[in-house]
Formats: sequence, structure tokens, C-alpha cells
Amino acid sequence: MAALYEGYTLCALLKTPNSLVSGINGIEVDSDIDHVVVTDSTRSVTLYKVSDQKPLGSWTLKQGQSLSCPAVYNAGTKEYVSVSDGKVIRVWKAEDLLLDKAFKATLSANVWRVHAVPGGGLFVLFVRGAVRLLDDVLAAPQQPIEEVLGQEENIRSVATVTAETQHFVIFTTEQNSCHFLYVQRLKPNSLQKFSLEPQGPAPQEAQAPLSFSACYQEGHIRLLCLYPDGHVYQSLVSMRGPPALPPGGAAPLPRTQLLGLHVGGALLEAASAIYLDDCHVAVVGAPHPAAGPDFLCIWNTNFQTLQAGKEIPGKVYGQLWSYAGKLFIPHGRSLTVIPYECPTSSLATALGKLKRAGSRVPACVPSWSSLLDGRTPSDLIESSQNIGRAGPHGVFVQTATVEAVQREVEALLSRADPQDLNPWLGQLACSLVSRSSTDPPFYPASGLAALVRTGSLCHSVCPELLLLALEKRDYLLAQLCLQAFPDVPENITCCCLKTFLSAPEAEVQTACLEPSSLSFMETHSAPQRGIELNGFTSTGGGPDPEKPSSPPIHTCPLGVHKAVLLNEVIQTPYSDAFLLPHLKDLSPQQLMLFLQYLHFLYLQYSQDSFKQEDKSIAPTLTQIMDWVCLLLDAHFTVLVMTPEARGLLVNLHIFVRSQVRFCSELGKLEGSLQEIQTLRRQKEMGQYCIQVIKIF
Repeated sequence: MAALYEGYTLCALLKTPNSLVSGINGIEVDSDIDHVVVTDSTRSVTLYKVSDQKPLGSWTLKQGQSLSCPAVYNAGTKEYVSVSDGKVIRVWKAEDLLLDKAFKATLSANVWRVHAVPGGGLFVLFVRGAVRLLDDVLAAPQQPIEEVLGQEENIRSVATVTAETQHFVIFTTEQNSCHFLYVQRLKPNSLQKFSLEPQGPAPQEAQAPLSFSACYQEGHIRLLCLYPDGHVYQSLVSMRGPPALPPGGAAPLPRTQLLGLHVGGALLEAASAIYLDDCHVAVVGAPHPAAGPDFLCIWNTNFQTLQAGKEIPGKVYGQLWSYAGKLFIPHGRSLTVIPYECPTSSLATALGKLKRAGSRVPACVPSWSSLLDGRTPSDLIESSQNIGRAGPHGVFVQTATVEAVQREVEALLSRADPQDLNPWLGQLACSLVSRSSTDPPFYPASGLAALVRTGSLCHSVCPELLLLALEKRDYLLAQLCLQAFPDVPENITCCCLKTFLSAPEAEVQTACLEPSSLSFMETHSAPQRGIELNGFTSTGGGPDPEKPSSPPIHTCPLGVHKAVLLNEVIQTPYSDAFLLPHLKDLSPQQLMLFLQYLHFLYLQYSQDSFKQEDKSIAPTLTQIMDWVCLLLDAHFTVLVMTPEARGLLVNLHIFVRSQVRFCSELGKLEGSLQEIQTLRRQKEMGQYCIQVIKIF
């Protein structure tokens, strides 16, 4: 699962007259991955060692001059190259002290960017769209440069891609609110032009992409565009496509929606999205789905899950760079480096460390693309009309009574297959939750429970539903959400845990929970006597024939209903790294009560006669032990200093000691078992034989 680690400041940002810009013109990698070249928006270039966060060299232009594009490092010649005042190429070495004394050449046309291509040298992209090799340009600086772009067409963003042995310079342009994409192949030179689909309510209101990123994968160049409305689109350009421009101008570039970010009803102003690998995308400047604005998030595009998030304090400028497992983000008044990790993804790790041992509700998570695009399947016209009447923008949901809404939900679910109605069920649930939050008397409990039971909802689709259930003390709905949602964030899981532990027993006992869960706990929460752990009693290291004693009676420290709710929390998928900080918020009383309940469950599961028939009703022994370890890690100091915890810690120590002794005894049997295998090979038993072997 992807992770973001603690960041650190690389340098401070310069003050600029325009508060909307960061003052950073660009960041490029230097001779190795631990060195970067930072170019500010005025006239300075600085070389930093990232691991030490200190500058190793700096070069500055004279007052009145300015750098037009970021400086890049030429690995072949071990020189730095940049452009000043639009068309003056400057080349210098690390030992040069003054840029004015370094080599410079004035070109015949303005330059947009200089790009360093790994193994391919340096290329110059001119403002009017021409691409030339730097060595060819410096050989004849005043050579005429052709114009590739049309009238009033300007470059907006640029990227380079190395695919196998070929190199590409890719840039987007804008002309009269229309957006185009150029793919310039280098060696041999060829150019492709594509038109980008307009994004917005009308062609005349088309939105310009906020960011543009490119990478290579499996014979295609993948292009990533983030738009102000939160939509992230991906397009594929084949490396074996037509090399020449199509007759009549630009070929349309198909696209598919990769992500639909929640923007809270407003357009994004400063945000960026870049590829991290083939299935992870980093986004900065967009709101976190459950926490707030201005976050850095890593999304898994294969599973449509948010895997890591970190709040970015101060103003975010919509700039983001990635080199060697580190993200570079200017925000506030500093440039921050945040290390990240994107291991190979699987569905289990995308949804958390643990999965439920079983599931009574099929987890059918709707597609983000269909949900956010609002597309209606042609074979559900009648159903969509009915749903539209109860949709999030309909008058019915906003004005009807609780009874009317619940009848409509029941009728809706009976008319069509819930899996075919996924997008509208999510919108309907969000509308009901929104009205319940603003109109306290309105709360369709049974309608919301029916929507959750369809298996068509998840926390990402309706993030406020579980919190609303906790606020309304609707324990049945909270139980159903914990069972059905595979993507509950760790902070919400801990919030559920604290709510259940602090709720009065009398209040919880009146809740109507799932009958199967209640029946299971009623059966196993009765006082038990004579518990043995694989032949070893829980009160000592093992059976002592000389000191016969009656084993103690173990009782559940909680009521049946509260125990059922805690079982759901224990089975909820989670990640250790994200859950552990939130567990530290538990009070000592809540911690002791939860540990006592986990201890009771451990006793029940350790009985030789215990049989768990349905793994989806109660947690497994592994899950119980994982939670015990997490609580001990989060509250070790508190438990050591709390006198009331001494007895519980002693009991846990006894259990560990008994299991160690049991494993030791098993090790002693290894020789006997090997001898049995030897005897069976030496003696032929015939067609049928029964042997009784007494080991001890």
C-alpha cells in the first residue's frame, strides 16, 4: 500500500510581487538522484544535496536580467544549461562563479524550455513549437527557426518521455479556447498533432487543464490531465501511430476518466497531478475526500482508492515534481521534500492490511467514472426516471417526510437490480445524509439501512454516512456500514471504537442489531469454567498434578450488544501505520475495557471445544492478537504506569508463556514423529491396517 513519510524543508521560497506564484521556476535532477537543481523565477540557480538539505552551489545573473526557463544538467558534458531573457543560451560548469563570464549565445527565436533526455542529449523547444538538438542550435545560433504553431496558439505545458530507444517531447497548446497536443518524436524527427476534448458545460466555457503529465508503458505514451472540476483523464498515444499530421489539422485524441476528485462544489485553482508508476497518481491542491482542502494524496487508479494523504500547510501553488521516490512541493514560504513509497498493489493491500474472514453482503463498489460522469445506461431508462424523482437534485428528497422517503426507497430497490443502479443509489444516499445533517428531525433510518444492505455503497461514495450513524446513535446502521464498507478510513474506525466503548450499556442494549451476531455472542459470552489452552491452563505455565485447583470463571466484561459492535470494529480492514496514531486518542478507561474484552475473546477462542461456525460473525484469533499488539504499542507507557492494568498485563504474559511452552513441547515430538515415518517405511502393512501409537 502506498505511503507518504515525514517531509522536510529543502529551502525557503523567495518573496514575489505576485502572491499566486511560488517563486520556483523548475526543479531538475543533477548528476545523481540525491542532487537537484532549483531555478527560481527571477535570476538564480541553486544546486542542493537533498539528503543534507543544504546548497552546494549557486549562480546568479546580473540585476535586470532574468531566467526564462529552468536550468538543466547535461550529463554528457557535466555542464548546466539555461536560457535568459527569452533567447540567450547560457552554458556553465560547477566551478564557474559568475554566469556573465560563462559561455552564452543569442538565438534568432525565443525559447520555451531546454530538456535533458536520458541518453539523448539536450533538446530545445522554441516558443513557436519547433524542436532542435542543442548542439545544432549552438553550431549556428542565428539560423532561422520555423513556426509550427498557428496564429494566436501558445504553449501551455510540456513533458518529455523516453520509450525504449526513442525520445519524445510532448507539449499542449491553446488557441481560441481550443486545446491541442503535439507529440514530437526525436531521431527520426516526426510530429503528431491531436485535439483535446473540451471540458466544461459548453464549448465557449471550456476549461484549460491545470496540469499535464506523461509516462511510457507497454508500447503507449500515457497522458494525464487534471481539470479544474476535479476530473482526471488519461489518453493513450501509440508509439507506432501515424508520424505525419492528418489532413485538415489535428486528429481527435480519445480519453477515459481515470479519477473523479471531490472538489466541494468549487473549481480547483492551483492543483497538479502526476504519474508515480503504472497504477499510482499523486495529486496536490485538491481537497481530501474526508479531511479538508489542500492535501497531497496518492490514489491507486486500479482500485480507485485513496491510499495515502498528508495535509499541506500554507498556500499550495499547484506545482509538483517527483524524483527518486521523493515529491517536491512548494507551499507557503518553503519548498518541502516528502518521501513516498508505492509497492506492488494487490486488492487486499489496497483495502487495508486485513480483510474480513467472510462477508454476508457482497461488496459491489460502483465505478467512479460512471458515478461522476453521470452517464445513464440505455437499458435502465424507466428506472432512471424513477430514481431521478428521488435524486440528489430532485424536490422529493428535499421535501418528503421520513415515511414517504422510506417507502420510495423500498419501491426503488424492488423495481430493479441494485447493481444496475449503483451510481444513483450513491447519489440518493448522499442526498439523504445531507438533508439529515441539516434537518435534524428528518432521519430515514430504515431507508439508509436498506441502501447499505444492497452492497452498492462504500465510504468513498458517501463519506458522511457512517459519521451520521454515530451522531444519531444508530448502532444498526453503524454495524451494517462496518460490515459492507471495505474502505473505512482508520480515523473513522477509531471514532467508531471510541463511540462504542463510551456508550452507556443501557442505551446500547436497546439497539436492534443483526440477529446472527447477537446469537453468537449470547452463546459464547456466558461464564465459562475449566478453560484450557491446548492442554495448558490459563492461570499457570501448565497443568500441575500435585496442586489440583479449579480454573477461574471467565465472564465477558461487556454487554452482548456492545460486544457485537466491537467485533465489527475488530474485523474492519486497516493499515497499521495509519491506525496506530489514532489509537493513542483512547482514554485509559476505554483502553482497559477494550483490552479486557480482547482478553476475554482470546480465552474463548483458546478453548479446545471452541468452534467458530461463521467466520463473518466474529473476529479470528489472528485479528484479536493483532489488535492487542496495536493497543500495547500505542499505550505501552500508560499501561505500565496504570496500577489497574497490572493484573491484565500479567494474564497476557501468562498466555504468551503458555503458548511458548506448548510450542516447545511440540518441538520435542519432532524426533518421535520422524521415527514413526521410518517404521511405516520399513514394515509392509498389507492392504488394510489400523495402528494405535501412544506417544506419551
